Amino acid sequence: MKEHLEIEQHAQRLESGHTTHQPGVLRSETWLTLETRQAQRLITGRRAEPAKPEIIGLTRFSSLLRPIWSGARSDDPYADWWLIKIEEILDGAKRELDKIEHGIQRRLHDIPAIDVSVAHSVEPIKVPLQFSNPYAFRGAYLIADCDRVIRAILTARHVGLIGRAESEKLIYEAGRAVRRALSSPVGYRFKSINRDDLQQQTARGMEAKNEMGELPDEVLEGKRRASYGPSPVVKAGFGRGRIRLRNRPEEEGSTR
Repeated sequence: MKEHLEIEQHAQRLESGHTTHQPGVLRSETWLTLETRQAQRLITGRRAEPAKPEIIGLTRFSSLLRPIWSGARSDDPYADWWLIKIEEILDGAKRELDKIEHGIQRRLHDIPAIDVSVAHSVEPIKVPLQFSNPYAFRGAYLIADCDRVIRAILTARHVGLIGRAESEKLIYEAGRAVRRALSSPVGYRFKSINRDDLQQQTARGMEAKNEMGELPDEVLEGKRRASYGPSPVVKAGFGRGRIRLRNRPEEEGSTR
C-alpha cells in the first residue's frame, strides 16, 4: 500500500511539473568505419589554395549545416528551402552510388565457377560522429556507401574484371557524387528572419531575397518542408531582433 501511494504521488508530481527528479539528456555514440583512403579524404576535404578550389568534406558540411538548421527552427523559409534541396541532392547521390555498385556487383557475380568476395581493409579506421542534426549523419551514411562502392570497384579491378582506366573513372564518379552532395549547403545566408519578414517585406527580408533569390510559393507558405527538418520555434518579436545560433539542449546532447 505504501509503495502504491509513493508511485501515485510521483505520478502526480510529474503531471504538475513539480518533481526535480527527471531523466537527463539523451546521449549516444556513433562511429563511421572506413576501409579506403578515397573515402577517408571525403571526411576532411581540402582547404582552398591559390591554384586549387576548396573541396568540402564531411566536417565542413556539418559546419555549414548548423546555421541552416537554426534558421529552419526559427521559421526561416530560406533555411527550409535549403534543407529541401540538400535532401534531394543527398538522395540523388545515393542513387548514383547504387547504380555504380549494381553494375560492379553484377560483374562480380557473373563469373562461372568462381566466387569473389569484396575486399576488406586489414586495418579500417573509425571516425566518431558528433552532429546535432540528421543531415550531417546522412552525409556520413553517403560516405559509408561510397566506401563500400570503392571497395567493390577495387576488387573487380584486382581480379581482372575491369581495367585501370575504367576503375579510376568509376571511383571518380562515386567521389564526385558525394562531393556534390557535401557542397549543397553553400549559398545559404543566415539573416535572422522568419516568414513574416518576407510577407511584410521588411528590410531584412528583402536583403535575404536579394542574396538568395525567389522562393517557391509552397515553401514560403510553409506547405512544403524537408522530411528531416526541425519543427519551427518562433519567438515573439523574432523579426525585430537578432538571435544566437544555438541548438536546443536535447539536440546538442543527442550524439555527444
